[in-house]
Amino acid sequence: MADIRIVQHHNLPPEAARAAACQVADRMAAEYGLACRWSGDVLRFERSGVHGSLTLDGSHAAMHIQLGFPMSAFAAAIKAKVAESMKKVFGA
Repeated sequence: MADIRIVQHHNLPPEAARAAACQVADRMAAEYGLACRWSGDVLRFERSGVHGSLTLDGSHAAMHIQLGFPMSAFAAAIKAKVAESMKKVFGA
């Protein structure tokens, strides 16, 4: 099992940060077949072999992804792709 954690700084107001989180979630859902749902400021996602969350606070977006054994072989590629996506939508 692989555990991925990515934290991206942002200077977005809460509404814009949530919209950016939705962009990341939409990309992940389309690419990896994830089901996503909001619980307050936490976006939870899952599918067989993958689950995690994207948590927003005033200046950071924190992604936590847990990959089951079959998906853990792709952990490095998934981390790189998600980190790049978060950097694009939340800004450097």
